[in-house]
Amino acid sequence: MSWSKLKQQLDSFLSPALKERVEYRAPAYRYWADKPGTCYITVDKKNVLNLSDKANSIKWYPTELDIKHDPAIHLSISRDEIEAIREELKGPVPEDRLYVIARNRKSTAHAKELMAAQAALSKSNFIAQANTFLTTSLEKSLESQDILLNILALVDKRLGKKRILDMSDKMKVKHPAVQYFYELRRSAL
Repeated sequence: MSWSKLKQQLDSFLSPALKERVEYRAPAYRYWADKPGTCYITVDKKNVLNLSDKANSIKWYPTELDIKHDPAIHLSISRDEIEAIREELKGPVPEDRLYVIARNRKSTAHAKELMAAQAALSKSNFIAQANTFLTTSLEKSLESQDILLNILALVDKRLGKKRILDMSDKMKVKHPAVQYFYELRRSAL
């Protein structure tokens, strides 16, 4: 599909409140069939998410350790997770220590997921991901680990106000790029 047709379809899915603010751009043409062109998303005419450049206004994590120690990420630990660790350790372990172990395990797994999603985004082809978004359901795009699919779903007009407000807890553990577009969409309600 040509870029102009793809852009037209993506624009048709944009929320009316964001129509004048969010724009998809592809300023560079591709000269080889296997090399994608440069694509990025602008908000209020400012380049916010450039897939090949991490020097933008959204926070990128250089290491998993930075994710684990980021105070903005809130992971909730359930009682079941603590009990599973208690059974695994098979001994008397203080409750606060069980919580620390559960949180460390969960934050390590979360850090690995975010780093993998961030690496996939920098290597991804915007056009291929946009085509994937257009052919999958909104629900699958929102639940995906792919950052770009999450962003495209968040600015989609099919996402209702109640659902946006209900997903605030889920957004706390997403990549800062996804959180940025979530807050943008919430502010446009």
